[in-house]
Amino acid sequence: MTLLQIMPEHDGQKVLLRTTDIERIREELEPHGIVLERWDTVPLSPEAGSDDVLAAYESDVERVKKQGDYRLVDVVRLVPNDQDPEWPAKAKAAREKFLDEHTHDEDEVRFFVEGRGCFYLHLGDRVYAVVCEAGDLMSVPAGTRHWFDMGTSPRFCAIRFFQEEDGWVAGFTGDTVASHIPYLDELLVSR
Repeated sequence: MTLLQIMPEHDGQKVLLRTTDIERIREELEPHGIVLERWDTVPLSPEAGSDDVLAAYESDVERVKKQGDYRLVDVVRLVPNDQDPEWPAKAKAAREKFLDEHTHDEDEVRFFVEGRGCFYLHLGDRVYAVVCEAGDLMSVPAGTRHWFDMGTSPRFCAIRFFQEEDGWVAGFTGDTVASHIPYLDELLVSR
């Protein structure tokens, strides 16, 4: 289930709001220009490639591309690979890349095809942790301070939308706020 937990920026143990009510989550995010949509999911085989994923969601992908002038769309998939002895190190490196607060010069738009991840939005003096799961599309406006956690055992597939080829260029803020907030795994334990 999609989850929103709001906390003061320097006290991640103090929960100001925790809800799985999708309408309430939208109400909390909308004033900040953040869009959360729910799409019907399409069953796909574990071997489905990027073209298969994009074809399964073609009408929604085209709608979002037109609405946001997104010219580039791709698919990213991270799934555990017990056959690869380097998988734990690869997963850790992938996770750490996104754990520091940053901004982008364009919107960050992701649709979760499978699995989950958590967007942490630093809005004013609060952090909004939004756990997105299969069927969730999250659009975070350009310039929004945020970070992302995929958990210690990443497992997700997401469609990403970009306006420019260099769309995922992070401007790291240097703020240590992320160190005061529970990571995804801890948020899920509280469920």
